[in-house]
Amino acid sequence: MIPAALATATALGGAGAVAGLVLPQRARGAVVGALTMGVGVSGGASGVAALGGSRFAAQVSGLLPLAGAHFAVDALSGLFMAVAGAVVAAVALYGIGYVAGHGAHGLGSRGAQALLPLFALTLILVPVAASVSTFLVLWELMALTSLLLVLAEHRARPSVREAGLWYAVMTHLGLVLLLAGLMVYAAQAGGESFTALRAGTVGISPTVRGLVFVLTAVAFTSKAGLVPLHAWLPRAHPEAPSAISALMSAAMVNLGVYGLVRVGFDLLGGGPAWWWLLVMAVGGLSAVYGILQAAMASDLKRLLAYSTCENMGLVVLGVGAAGLFADAGDEALAGLALAAALLHVVNHAAFKALLFGAAGSVLRATGVRNLDLLGGLRTRMPVTAGLFTVGALGAVALPPGNGFISEWLLLQSMIHGLAVPGVTTAVVLPLAVAVIALSAGLAAAVFVKALGVGFFARPRTEQAAAAKESPRLMLAGMGLLAVLCAALALVPGLLGDGLDRAVATAGLAGTRPVTGGGLRVRLEEVSAVLSPLWILAALVVALGAVMASVRWTARRRQRRANARLWDCGGGAPTPRMAYTATSFAEPLQRVFDDVLAPEQDVDVTPVRESAYLVERVKFRNRVPDRIEHRLYRPVLNLLSAAGQSARALAGGSVHAYLGYGFFGLVALLLVLVVGW
Repeated sequence: MIPAALATATALGGAGAVAGLVLPQRARGAVVGALTMGVGVSGGASGVAALGGSRFAAQVSGLLPLAGAHFAVDALSGLFMAVAGAVVAAVALYGIGYVAGHGAHGLGSRGAQALLPLFALTLILVPVAASVSTFLVLWELMALTSLLLVLAEHRARPSVREAGLWYAVMTHLGLVLLLAGLMVYAAQAGGESFTALRAGTVGISPTVRGLVFVLTAVAFTSKAGLVPLHAWLPRAHPEAPSAISALMSAAMVNLGVYGLVRVGFDLLGGGPAWWWLLVMAVGGLSAVYGILQAAMASDLKRLLAYSTCENMGLVVLGVGAAGLFADAGDEALAGLALAAALLHVVNHAAFKALLFGAAGSVLRATGVRNLDLLGGLRTRMPVTAGLFTVGALGAVALPPGNGFISEWLLLQSMIHGLAVPGVTTAVVLPLAVAVIALSAGLAAAVFVKALGVGFFARPRTEQAAAAKESPRLMLAGMGLLAVLCAALALVPGLLGDGLDRAVATAGLAGTRPVTGGGLRVRLEEVSAVLSPLWILAALVVALGAVMASVRWTARRRQRRANARLWDCGGGAPTPRMAYTATSFAEPLQRVFDDVLAPEQDVDVTPVRESAYLVERVKFRNRVPDRIEHRLYRPVLNLLSAAGQSARALAGGSVHAYLGYGFFGLVALLLVLVVGW
């Protein structure tokens, strides 16, 4: 089934690209969307087959120069293929309705429609690559197609071009590091296929293995949008078309986690504790910093982008804990932590694709992303509001949301890991538990803000007051994702066997971290059982009891006449009196003032005739990305200064240019001689 499904996905992706180029506007969106759905369904089917125990391997000698192309599918790659396939299928259906309102511009243009199925195909094929050259080619194709899709609306807003520039620079810097790390690895192992890399790892020195891991880990965490290499993510996700934002945030960033697990566990066979402490530090920092920035954000899509940074941080925190436990010799806890991380990848993909779809629905109806300018959408867009609520419930990791079960598993692994002897675990694991708890609490505040201000408050602008529900195909695509969220929340045990196989493929064979039937999850290694359906039943009973008691109390009271409440002469409240997203976040800003370093400015303009009378007071409040301000701005200023200084070298003299080439060649030869 796997080779047939992959061949079908490839054929449909190619057909979709051709259809995007040649079909007229009326039929283009529907045909390309249907073919892209086929790519997702076929790729997802091959991933499900791999999770069920099937395997596939093939080599096509003439596809790439020299070594040819190597492909392989196992349970680990199957998990990421299944996730990407499900997201692609639902978002493609959503995209048909989304494109219908954009005409021949933006995502509806010929170029964007031709690239969409190719981008979807690369999301499926990257986990299939089984050699360094094949992996790098597919990785670069994924980066290029996603970059061009981010730029789809560059004519509409100048900020799109800036976001594309940041994304291009960051993703290709990551590619350079990935290329360097994998080339060093292949040279030391004596082959470039993953099979040769596994076999040759034994003879590589610990120093070289550490260098390979650091180089590849930096590249993979950059793709996952983790701090401090996250600067592209809050720019590219808001400016890309919403369907592309959903694919990038719910499927593409996952491949950074896939690369980290594949190289760190499967190919290198694990490593010393300092590898995984570094990974845990990056993950914990990303989780807390990402959700703090999300709490400050007023742009709905920017808020969701920073939420992706937080959730990927939690995933990488689990991956690092798995490596730490494996190095300590406790493979049972290592398997549990890795299973929790992989399950959170699945859950995050479902609810984040749904949230970006709902944000796109709001943007299509209002033309506004700023929460301070929205409000009243619950009555005007009830289906979108309900679907956003389902996604938000998953993002805050509270039952019965689907994010709850994976974060519960992650906490179980961290808490039981305190029994592992050693000073490192005694210090690091309590901090990890605190990071998970803090991020969950802040996530609740973030999505209460998004729901309360954007959907339940009164409309603040004419655009929000005139909003109408989105087309049915957009709602249908989001509905599929909502059903997936509900299934993952209520019957997560159905993924137990697949998670066990993926964990075993990563190198932790012999552990069965997650067992049990579809209605419950049992953790045999730590003697814990969780049944989400029982939790939901308890919540329903409690809610019913509260509602019944309220009705019973109301009936016993004496009958009272309705009267207008005393309003102190102020009249009915207006939208200007309600909380905005900025004011809602202000208490959190005060608490984390030292971390966020907000910039505030008060400009008082007095009346011309008297300095004691004030004509206008203007208050500015801005919460910049502090890491970007402290890390990237100095580097950019230095590069700009170097570029300005280098202009003096371009004097127009051919003799000078020949001299540059000569001395450069001599320097290169000297480096090669010394290195040899």
